[in-house]
Amino acid sequence: MLGISAYYHDSAAAVVIGGVPVAAAQEERFSRRRHDPGFPARAVAYCLEEAGLRPDELAAVAFYEDPALKFRRVMATWLATAPHGFPVFRRSFPQWAGWKRHALDEVHARLRELSGGGPLPPVVAHRHHASHAASAFLPSPFPSAAVLCVDGVGEWATTTLWHGRGTELVSLAELRFPHSLGLLYSAFTHFCGFRADSGEYKLMGLAPYGRPRWAPLIRERLIDVKADGSFRLDLRHFTFQYGRTMTGRAFEELFGGPRRTPEGPLTEREFDLAASVQAVTEEVVTRLARTALERTGERRLCLAGGVALNCVANGRLMDEGVCDELWVQPAAGDAGGALGVALAESYGRGAARTHVGSGTDAMAGALLGPAYDTAEITRFLERRGCPAVRLAQAELVERVAAELAAGKVVGWFQGRMEFGPRALGNRSILADPRDPGAQSALNAKIKFRESFRPFAPAVIAEDAKDWFDLDGESPYMLRTARVAAARLRECEQEARGLTGLDLLRVPRSVIPAVTHVDGSARVQTVSAAHNPRFHALLSAFRRRTGCPVLVNTSFNVRGEPIVRDPEEAYACFMRTRMDLLVLGDFLLDKRNQPVWREEDDWRAAIPLD
Repeated sequence: MLGISAYYHDSAAAVVIGGVPVAAAQEERFSRRRHDPGFPARAVAYCLEEAGLRPDELAAVAFYEDPALKFRRVMATWLATAPHGFPVFRRSFPQWAGWKRHALDEVHARLRELSGGGPLPPVVAHRHHASHAASAFLPSPFPSAAVLCVDGVGEWATTTLWHGRGTELVSLAELRFPHSLGLLYSAFTHFCGFRADSGEYKLMGLAPYGRPRWAPLIRERLIDVKADGSFRLDLRHFTFQYGRTMTGRAFEELFGGPRRTPEGPLTEREFDLAASVQAVTEEVVTRLARTALERTGERRLCLAGGVALNCVANGRLMDEGVCDELWVQPAAGDAGGALGVALAESYGRGAARTHVGSGTDAMAGALLGPAYDTAEITRFLERRGCPAVRLAQAELVERVAAELAAGKVVGWFQGRMEFGPRALGNRSILADPRDPGAQSALNAKIKFRESFRPFAPAVIAEDAKDWFDLDGESPYMLRTARVAAARLRECEQEARGLTGLDLLRVPRSVIPAVTHVDGSARVQTVSAAHNPRFHALLSAFRRRTGCPVLVNTSFNVRGEPIVRDPEEAYACFMRTRMDLLVLGDFLLDKRNQPVWREEDDWRAAIPLD
C-alpha cells in the first residue's frame, strides 16, 4: 500500500504492508528544498525500494486528500471574498482549473513515469482529516481512543473529532474553514515576522519570554471560544481567506502597529503576542480534548494535524490530567497524511492491528527513512579522502561520551532516518546539557539561528522521572515537561527585572542548555528497544558524568532540511563548528580533515525559514 501527500507543503510517501509501516520519508530530504510541496518522486522510489516492491505490485495507491472537494472550497472562497481575492484568483485559477483539480491523474501519470509505463492500480483519494485521524489512531498502542485532529485546513475541515475502535474510525464532529485554530496561530506567526506554515515552532519557543497580556483581547476580538472548544474567528481582522497574506490593517490596529519585519529586532510586543496566542491555543486544545473524551467515553487520546506539533499544548493535556494516556503521531503535519492514508487503505482491506497489546506503537520509533551501511559509508570516506577511525560500538560510545563531557559538539549519524520534523537520535547534533554556554554557542556557531531558540533533551527512559516531571515515556519529543524540582536552581533574584531575551543570561537548572526560561523542556525519552546505540551513548555519558541527558538537536542548519546521507552529514559538519562527526561506526575529528572549500556562498543559497 503506497500513500502519498503532495502539492501543498511537506510532501511525502509511505509504504504499509499488512498494516505495518515499512518505509516513510519526506521529499525535502531528497530534494534539499525545505517543506518541498512537489510530487515526492524520490521519496516514492525510496519507499518502494525499501519495501522490495515494484509499482505494479502495489495493491493500491492512496492520496491524502480529495482534490475535487478542495477545488470546490477554493472556488467558494474566491467567490465569497470577491473582489478582494481577484489578483490571487487570476494567478492561481489556471492551475486549479487544470492539473490541481485533477491531482489524482497527475499522481498516476508521475507514478507511471517511475514504473516505466507499466501497469498501476488506480489512485484513490481520502479526506485530508481522515488521513490525519488514521495516522493518529491506527499506529497508536491503544485498542480504542478519542482522536482529535487540528490544523490549518484540508478540503473544508480545520478541526475534527473521531472515535477510534479496533481498525475503524467514526467521525463525530467537524469545524470548517475559514474558522481555523491553525490559521489563527499562523496569523500570529506571520505578524511576528516568521514564515507561516514553517515558523510556528519559533513562535511557540518565543512564548515563554513574554506575558500573555494580549490574550483577553484575542478572546474578545479574534476568536469566540465555546465551552466545548468549538470556535469562530472574526474574519474582519484576517486576510488569509483572500490568499495573499495572513493579516492586514485591522490586525495592525488591534496590536499596535505593523508586523515585525522578518529578521528585524524582537521586541516586548512579539514576546507578549507569542505568549498570548499560545495561551489561547492551549485553552482551545484543552477544551476540544475534553469534549472528544466526553463524546467517546474514552480516557485515551490520539492527536494529529499541524497543531498537534505544539508540544506545549500537548504537555498541558497531560499535566492537567485531561486524559490518562496521550499518543501523538510523530509526523503530525501533512507529511504524516501519506502514512495515514496508506494505513487507512491497508486496514480497510482487512489488515489486523497486531501491535496493540504489545505495549508499543507501530511506528518503529519513527525510524522509517533511508539507512546507509558500513560499506556505503566506507566508500564515501574513501572517495572524499576523509580521515576516520572505525570503532566497535562499546569503544565508540565511550569515546564520544568522553568528548561530549569535555565540551565537544558531535554530529551523530546512525541507522534509518527519522520520519517527521524531529531528530530522534539518528540524524542529531549532540552536546553536553550541563554547559551554560551551550545553547547560545549551538544557535550562533552551528545552527546559525535565532538566540532564543531552545534545545531539547534526550534522556534515558528509565531515568526520565528523576530529571523531569514526566509520567510515562515521550519517545517522539512531542510534549513538554518541567525540569524536576531537584534539578532546578534558585534563580528568582537573578531573574528579577529581566524581560525578553535578557532571561537567557539566567541558568535555570543543572542542565541549562535544555531548560527553557520557564523551566520546561521538550523531552525525548530514549529506550534500548527503539534505539539501542543512542541509548548506549546516553548510558556511557551517565557513567562518566552522572547525567543521563544530552542536548539533541536536528542535524541541519537553519533553512536546510535534516541531512539524509553521509555526504550531506559531512558537508554540514565541515561548514559549522562541530568538533566531531560519527558516521555509523566511524569517528571523524574536524582537526584531521582536509581543508573545506566552497565554490559559492552556501548560506546565501539557503532560504531562511
